[in-house]
Amino acid sequence: MLERKKSQAVEQEMAILVRIILPSDASFHDPLDELQGLAETAGARVVGGLTQRREKPDIATYLGKGKVEELQRLVEFHAADIIIFDNDLSPAQTRNLEQTLHVKVLDRTELILDIFATHAQTYESRLAVELAQLEYSLPRLKRMWTHLSRLKMGVGMRGPGEKQLEVDRRLVEKRIHDLKAELGKVERRKELQVQSRRGMMGVSLVGYTNAGKSTLMNALTDANVLAQDKLFATLDTRTRRWQLPSWGPVLLSDTVGFIRDLPHRLIASFKATLEETRQADLLLHVADASSDSVYEQISAVYEVLEELGIEEKDTLLVLNKIDQIKSSTALEGLMNRYPHAVAVSAKTREGFAALHGVVSDALSRSFRNVDIILPVQDGKLLAFLAAHGEVVSTHYDEETVTVHCRIPQKYLGRVADQVISIHDRAQPADKEATDEKAAGNTDPPDLDSDKDDVCSVDDVA
Repeated sequence: MLERKKSQAVEQEMAILVRIILPSDASFHDPLDELQGLAETAGARVVGGLTQRREKPDIATYLGKGKVEELQRLVEFHAADIIIFDNDLSPAQTRNLEQTLHVKVLDRTELILDIFATHAQTYESRLAVELAQLEYSLPRLKRMWTHLSRLKMGVGMRGPGEKQLEVDRRLVEKRIHDLKAELGKVERRKELQVQSRRGMMGVSLVGYTNAGKSTLMNALTDANVLAQDKLFATLDTRTRRWQLPSWGPVLLSDTVGFIRDLPHRLIASFKATLEETRQADLLLHVADASSDSVYEQISAVYEVLEELGIEEKDTLLVLNKIDQIKSSTALEGLMNRYPHAVAVSAKTREGFAALHGVVSDALSRSFRNVDIILPVQDGKLLAFLAAHGEVVSTHYDEETVTVHCRIPQKYLGRVADQVISIHDRAQPADKEATDEKAAGNTDPPDLDSDKDDVCSVDDVA
């Protein structure tokens, strides 16, 4: 009900979209297409648009003087209520534009924060959004009290606007401190929650917003999570059990969608929400193959993954919505550009067999066939190997037991100071290349010898 009321409150606002295209910006089929989707998601009605190519933004108004005048005429013609920039403005630039145009001015970050505030449902996501909003608004508090700046008081006394500004700043700083402390507790609880599920392999869906991640998750797991054709429909991580054919059960997580120039404050605030992605054994990067900006969207997701520090995780590219591609040549071009990708349709389930096979192969790469020699009285370690791996055989001697098992390599570090024998054998060069290509990984193989290796666990963990 609150979300619907908020949407109705801004529904009648007439918006004009503006974007400055700098030399470093990527080229898009429609420079204002994504911004229009964001504005409509926020509840505004787009009535016009303006773009300008510049070497660098104007220090005072971001736009050039002539474009500001053109924008003013657009505002008057359409009786616009709000101007939304597809760029990040400084507090001074926002203030100067509002004084000149006499309408509200928002930048890209403020618009995205507004959308997140509308869609945040859980306690965790609401904390993250509030923190990002307060950190964004702190340097902009001054313009909120300009209506009091003209009131003067006696010598040695400040105007009420300045007094209120100091009070507000202290309150905001205190609230930011409290939110960070509370989010720190949430993050620690989330880490413990994710670690408690270490017994199962984890797969996390990442990708550009509205790429179809939630729809794909519903198709794979019958999760019945919210899937809507709008930006940032999902803000909270959802984890479901996925019965992967020819493999077994794994945990599949759906996360918040990424976007070009995602505000840094949001990335930091949503650290707890993205904990599933950090701990996942495999990332499925879902891209909208039918989008005209698919190449730019794929690059934007990799940039966000790099900023999160998880760009080196094993990742498979999944080209979704192939049922909506207008021509076969467009899909061929994508597959030529990304030969290790898997083309699927979450709506029609086309390509799911290939997806199951590639995911199974990718998860199998992390397993090792090993012999572990340990003291016969170490029942705790025997139970650990049975819980986290597949015990093939055990051989008991007087003082030791040799366990032949298949176990994820990430758990070998827990088998401290034990002697292990690795039974994985190198494959022929042509078969190895074929398997690596099918799994979407071009990294060199771990082993290059046909003989069993005997070493300490520290050499392979």
